[in-house]
Amino acid sequence: MLGLDSLWHWVVLLVLVLLLFGTGKLRNAGRDLGTAIAGFRKGMREDPTAPATPARPMRPEGGDQP
Repeated sequence: MLGLDSLWHWVVLLVLVLLLFGTGKLRNAGRDLGTAIAGFRKGMREDPTAPATPARPMRPEGGDQP
């Protein structure tokens, strides 16, 4: 693997990520991820048997109809 078997490797990696991105960007990324997961869960709970909204019928391309 990558040699990330030790706890100290993970600590150094975490410190580097914090220095690179800062806590503000990581906080925003975490908030965005949480919102996406909540939206996904809400979508999974919705009734899949509910009728979808019917699409408008397309008008024929040719012809004399207005």
